Amino acid sequence: MLVIGGVLSAAEAGVLLAEAQNLTYEDGAKTAGRFARQVKANDQAAPSPAREAIFDKVRRALAQNPVFNSAARPRALSPLILSRYRVGQTYGLHVDDAMMGALRTDMSFTLFLAPPDSYEGGELIVEDRLDGRAVKLAAGDMILYGSGTLHRVAPVTSGARIAVVGWVQSLIRDAAQREILFDLDRAVETAHAEGGKSALFDALAKTRSNLIRMWAEN
Repeated sequence: MLVIGGVLSAAEAGVLLAEAQNLTYEDGAKTAGRFARQVKANDQAAPSPAREAIFDKVRRALAQNPVFNSAARPRALSPLILSRYRVGQTYGLHVDDAMMGALRTDMSFTLFLAPPDSYEGGELIVEDRLDGRAVKLAAGDMILYGSGTLHRVAPVTSGARIAVVGWVQSLIRDAAQREILFDLDRAVETAHAEGGKSALFDALAKTRSNLIRMWAEN
């Protein structure tokens, strides 16, 4: 799991939140798989030009975010979903579908639009072998995590949780390989910041490029 801060500024998230609150919503279970539908109780924004304008802004923000692109190395994004959880709504334990149309889901993300103090509950809880990790982020921040994990959204007890959700098919299918490349990106940036175009920088950059060449899928 990776928290990516400031995908949207607080002001940008506030504008999108205001726009999202004026949209028409429908039953979120319509987009759930056969079994997830049984535990999903939320609302999703219905198609409209206003919703698509929000999604366009989110897609531009993701395309311009270096941390997201380093961690996910996206080949393609799924259609986005704008979800709303009102009081009493929740999404029980589930795993995301492996395929969404022709897209393989390697990574999932939730971009929070509602400030955390505007609602109670609604944490994204990602299960691992030891315990569940509860995530509730500031408006404009995003959590990126493997789509193969079991996860749930805790019941909302006051206010409304509004977020944009999506999935990534990565150029690098293997999660361990993605992590190696993510670490190499940090090392390349640090080497350049500290020593410019040095022998160390060149060696790290060469290694990264060759690993991408070995691992990337067309």
